[in-house]
Order: sequence, then structure tokens, then C-alpha cells
Amino acid sequence: MAKYLMVGSYTAEGAKGILKEGGSTRLEAAAQLIESVGGKFESLYWGFGSDDFYATADFPSHAAAAAVALKIGGSGTSRVRTIPVLTADDLDAASKMSPIFRPPGA
Repeated sequence: MAKYLMVGSYTAEGAKGILKEGGSTRLEAAAQLIESVGGKFESLYWGFGSDDFYATADFPSHAAAAAVALKIGGSGTSRVRTIPVLTADDLDAASKMSPIFRPPGA
């Protein structure tokens, strides 16, 4: 499974929901959502500023990660960016590859 970082912000409607239900219910909802597509929920944190929440999870496929992002975005309560992230092992594997590349103008 690949790891993803989901960064999002609440709409006014989403913020009202947080004020009504609190954070613990969102933690449970996030885990349920991610696990419903075969993923593994790792963490959910909140912040200040342009980004309201940060979640990490493992997904079995890009399609599963996209399905979760679409469900969140389609709810109208949040906007989310889904970012695939690499582990040290992923980076080690990448560093051993020898892609062929010609820079522009070379």
C-alpha cells in the first residue's frame, strides 16, 4: 500500500459541523471512510490558517485514494488535496534506478 497525506480546509458548512460535533467524531469518521475502501487510517491533526486538517493514510491504489478525496470534496463541507508521499525505502529504490533523460536544449 502507498502512503498519502490529505490536506484540507473546511467550508463554512464544515466549520459549523465541527463546532457542533467536535473533533473526536471527525477522527472516527475519517477512519471509517478510509477503511471503507481498504485503506489503513494513520493520523488526523488540525491546524490554523489556510489548512484546517492533515490526515495520513495508506491506500491500496490511487483509485481508492481518489474515491476518498471525491467523497470528501463532494460533501461540500471540505476542500482536500491528496499528496502521495514516499518512505525512505521508496526513495532508496528510486535512487537505484537509472532513468534516461535529455535536458531541454542539450
